[in-house]
Amino acid sequence: MINKILENIKNRVSEIVADYQLGEPVEIFFEIPKDTVFGDYSINVAMRLAKQLHKSPMVIAQEIVSKIDGPALHLTKIEVAGNGFINLFIDRKHLANVVFNILKKQEHYGDLNLGLGENVNLEFVSANPTGYLHIGHGRGASYGDSLARIMRKAGFSVSTEHYVNDAGNQINNLAASIYERYKELFGLPCELGEDSYNGKEIIEIAEQIKTLHGNLYLNLPWQKEFRRFGVEFLLAGLKKDLNDFNVHFDTWFSETSLYENNEVQKTLQSLINNGHTYENDGAIWLKTTEFGDEKDRVLVKSDQSFTYLLPDIAYHVNKLGRGFNHLIDVLGADHHGYMSRLRAGVAFMGGNPEKVDIEILQMVRALQNGEEVKMSKRSGKAITLRDLIDEVGSDALRFMYVSKALSTHMDLDLDLAVKNSNENPVYYVQYAYARICSLFRIAEEQHLDFHPVTEFKVLDCNKIFKMIFNLLQYPLVIEEAATKRLPHKLPQFLLALATSLHTYYNDERVITENTQEVMEKLTVLKAVQIVLKDGLNLIGVGVKERM
Repeated sequence: MINKILENIKNRVSEIVADYQLGEPVEIFFEIPKDTVFGDYSINVAMRLAKQLHKSPMVIAQEIVSKIDGPALHLTKIEVAGNGFINLFIDRKHLANVVFNILKKQEHYGDLNLGLGENVNLEFVSANPTGYLHIGHGRGASYGDSLARIMRKAGFSVSTEHYVNDAGNQINNLAASIYERYKELFGLPCELGEDSYNGKEIIEIAEQIKTLHGNLYLNLPWQKEFRRFGVEFLLAGLKKDLNDFNVHFDTWFSETSLYENNEVQKTLQSLINNGHTYENDGAIWLKTTEFGDEKDRVLVKSDQSFTYLLPDIAYHVNKLGRGFNHLIDVLGADHHGYMSRLRAGVAFMGGNPEKVDIEILQMVRALQNGEEVKMSKRSGKAITLRDLIDEVGSDALRFMYVSKALSTHMDLDLDLAVKNSNENPVYYVQYAYARICSLFRIAEEQHLDFHPVTEFKVLDCNKIFKMIFNLLQYPLVIEEAATKRLPHKLPQFLLALATSLHTYYNDERVITENTQEVMEKLTVLKAVQIVLKDGLNLIGVGVKERM
């Protein structure tokens, strides 16, 4: 509704400005004033036209306003203020109709049709199955899962994927580390090297192998079995942690399968055959500088081993071959500059490089008592996602992780996350939902049978305007969060909506002697409740009916 109103206003102002015959069309921008005394929206077009028209912005603004039919555009007031701002006041009663739209559409309010024809593969987390998920993986998981949910609501076809790095040297090191711990269980020397894995999970795996097979592998080849057992054990733990974090993947893709299906070798041969590589110092280089990379990159080292870039290109070609036409990767801060070389590889293999996007997540610190927490109290090792889930819970973590733009460094305040107060953002939003639930319970206790109204007869629409105005923004927030890949816009919206609810709750008695008024108020609150629940679900956070 707000979109249509603004579109009509924009079209009318554009027509008026076109009469000045400036040649090039002038873009009309809407701003939301910080102070509502200056209207619901303001336009600064008069100030931008002043130089061209050789007129005062105030004069231009007055000319524009004189030609606008306010009531026809659902405006109750249009004023010129400041240095030529045009302030717009939208008809409250007309806007309040959004409530009936929400009650009709329920959780489908805000659904959009933006992604028609786009089949998106969204890959995130993709941690090496060599240990527990750490604090940074939690941020990537929150971002990726929330983005997938939001994009689906906006009409995109999205498949989420975890790339299991179960090939390569790190898995060989994993197997060797397990074997050393396995030997130790039989009183033999444990010879761990610099590249070995030292976590307690390695000991757990070795103990399980001993329980199942005794000393069998002291005298038999162990590499293949230890690789398999280690990856399966750690992957199962990783899946459990993500499941408890309310993160689920459509596909778990094995890197090993790329080698088993000969896709890595085929990719290499194709790049060579089509002239996209050259040899130097015994290595094979990819001409990534042709796509803006600062230097060409090695695909095959002089010892004939592959760099990680080659299987990554093969993997992305595989995604395209599965019918995806937009690939999004969420990667760690150490992958800056990776996009140009990956895009180059995709382009050389016949894909569209413009349809490959990489989102880089910045570092996260966990804070407690104002100081950074680096070590787990339980294990004495680096703090893990499991530690955080056990410490503060999934809801608080999900909300706080996704509340900041991925491109900014983040401090995760663990003390704040467990506070049952309005200082805690997730508590504040969930409490808004719980307050609405409590009002419906009170109405039921007083034998008020709730039936949503279809029009507002006695309700003062000015008093509910802040809630209404926030509800109107929801589809716009979904659109921005989905198309610009900015899920943090959603928790910001939810906080604003919760604030408007809490303010109304504190200022206004909802349950009164006037049954008609109560039904109208509860109808508005039901719409707020629907949007709060849907918005929280989109970032993987639950609701609470009692707090």
